Amino acid sequence: MGQVTLADARTAEAANPQGPKQRAVLFIHGAWLTPACWDEFRQPFDAAGFATLAPAWPGLDGPVEDLRAASDPRLGALSINEITDHYARIVAALDTPPLLVGHSFGGLVVQLLLARGLGAAGAALAPAPFAGLWPDPVSLGSAILVGLDWRGWNQPYDIARDVFDTRVANTLPPRRRGEIYDSTVPSPGRLYGEAATGLGTFLWPPARQAPLLLIAAGEDRLIAPALVFNAWQWQTLAPARTDYDLAEGVCHLLIFEQKGKEVATRVIAWARENGVTPQAANESTAFR
Repeated sequence: MGQVTLADARTAEAANPQGPKQRAVLFIHGAWLTPACWDEFRQPFDAAGFATLAPAWPGLDGPVEDLRAASDPRLGALSINEITDHYARIVAALDTPPLLVGHSFGGLVVQLLLARGLGAAGAALAPAPFAGLWPDPVSLGSAILVGLDWRGWNQPYDIARDVFDTRVANTLPPRRRGEIYDSTVPSPGRLYGEAATGLGTFLWPPARQAPLLLIAAGEDRLIAPALVFNAWQWQTLAPARTDYDLAEGVCHLLIFEQKGKEVATRVIAWARENGVTPQAANESTAFR
């Protein structure tokens, strides 16, 4: 499960065209979702001239129908470290350090990659917490609902519909919630054990040399703004620029919201402020 697939290799090749180096944006999805979650959110990045890549987590590369019908039995034990290693190999295959954009657990992976010196910059959207962050009551309550599934931390499981409606997609219209829920897939149980205990999620903020933007969702009942703000406070220990934004009126699934493209536009503008542009002909690959 830890190897880059042929599809990943082809997308990396597509992001390495001949001539001036084109910057890639590497999108990293979160739990219960597939790369299709980025279909709308990535459009402003395409329009801005970036090469956009959205590879799946190990074991989640395939049609949603197949993944829902019979998930890879190894998926339940998939760890944060294995997911991070997977994306690290994809980053290493690119000619130019990419802009990293991650949602939820993908936002945590973005921060772990930056701590390894990978990526030109990173944006973490409603990111899952790293070790050492003390959860607020809202986030703690949701973690208990999600993480105490009876099948345990080493088996794949689906999110319950009531938890999805009230904690994950709470500001979305009912019909839209239903459409997104029908596209969800099983998630590794181990991730929640690691998030609860801090195992595998430790990072050292002073090691980060690339800029980081943390964006909280104002109506998020899974990863509350207070938890993202706490992460920002720790990340300011890094020598690189660290910013925090609050997207008002949106839920944890902010990438599906009508305001999602506004968030995407904000990330693009922030990246440009930090010298991360679609064309990177003269940039060194020191972060690789």
